[in-house]
Amino acid sequence: MIAVLLAAAVAVSSPAPVTAPNGDVSFTSHGVTLHGTVVAPEGRGGLAPGIVMVHGSGEHDRDDYRAEAEAFAEAGIATLIYDKRTEGYSLFERDYAVLADDALAAVRALRSRPGVDPARVGVWGLSEGGWVAPLAASKAKDVAFAVTVGANGVSPDRQQSWAFETYLRHGGVTGSMVDMVASTNMRTLAGAGLFPEAGYDPVPVLEKVRQPVLGLWGELDRLTPPGEAVRIFRETLERAGNRQYTLKVLPKAQHGLRRTTDGFDKLDGFAPGYLDLVGAWVNGVRNEPSADPPPPQERRSVAPAPLAWYETPWLQAGVWALALLAFAAYPATALFRRRKEVPLAGPARWLASTGLLATVGFLGYYITLTTGAAMAPGPVLFGRTLPWLALQLAAIGVVVAGVVTGISWWRKKDRGGVRVGMLLAGAVLFVPWAVHWGLLVP
Repeated sequence: MIAVLLAAAVAVSSPAPVTAPNGDVSFTSHGVTLHGTVVAPEGRGGLAPGIVMVHGSGEHDRDDYRAEAEAFAEAGIATLIYDKRTEGYSLFERDYAVLADDALAAVRALRSRPGVDPARVGVWGLSEGGWVAPLAASKAKDVAFAVTVGANGVSPDRQQSWAFETYLRHGGVTGSMVDMVASTNMRTLAGAGLFPEAGYDPVPVLEKVRQPVLGLWGELDRLTPPGEAVRIFRETLERAGNRQYTLKVLPKAQHGLRRTTDGFDKLDGFAPGYLDLVGAWVNGVRNEPSADPPPPQERRSVAPAPLAWYETPWLQAGVWALALLAFAAYPATALFRRRKEVPLAGPARWLASTGLLATVGFLGYYITLTTGAAMAPGPVLFGRTLPWLALQLAAIGVVVAGVVTGISWWRKKDRGGVRVGMLLAGAVLFVPWAVHWGLLVP
């Protein structure tokens, strides 16, 4: 099918000779000056079509996409790659509308270059760029077409939840840790406003795209639910009356259309046919609709459920902080005690120690997981990573020590006063909190 498409596209419109020069460019968007490079065909005459390459998530500079840009230039396409903005973009801050405006500013810069056909300049977007590139196309008629690679048909929080679960299960993780990372964690981050653009819905944007669309997915994509994406793109474009689309699924390809054995590794080189397909499509954009069947997908993505009142981030953070304070107060006040013999010293020390280990350790591991470690969970024992297993054992220790301390506290006349009372209150707070976060769940 790819060979037929290539041949037909070349027959319709072979790449015209071009003279578009290479060179650095600068352009301004939302008060920020962005810098890029035009990689253009060499030694030819005529006007070339153009592509602006829109980044995936995270920090990127122009060199991250130079290999594709050089391949597109060889196909007769002037390609603009640029350094992604750092102002207003971070793990906890981003705005797709601003990123789309950055792309549109790049489109205007490329359209003004000598040797570039201003009527044939479009956008290409990878991953996060698969949300941004269609948004740019929907905002401006000057965008001639949109190419997406590994684009999503679902919201970012839903996609990331699916990806976390996919990688954790691939690593052998099961049970409560999967639920904590993929569900509780994602819902909490979104509820706290720490997951920017979490609920962004790409469907209404796709409905507004009137330009030709080339959507490409890897058969073994493990970051984007590819089966859902192909189906949603096809149904949305058809419903909106845009029948100028080509949706292709490349075999043995991962999220960024690199070669792969299972979708989790990334081999050298791009999937066969990918770069040639983009070049041929851009040079002879096809108007009739064409869509591959959606690739198999082991699990469907699930829309995150709204938070219940007791799940709100600040309530959960407050319970954690109070429990931590109660566990820490016991050893801290020991520095000022005058009595040589302390009631309930043995079980109380165990309760304070396990409580501190569970609360402080959870925070540290939580931060590690949500900043990338969930995608490479490491050694697993009994379906749990070793840190998670240690945290669950510490949580069980809190319950056991809390019960022993509570029984002893009730039976003794000398009950240790406020110190032990606070410690037991911390244990009472800890239990529902630990259940919510999966520490006391199999």
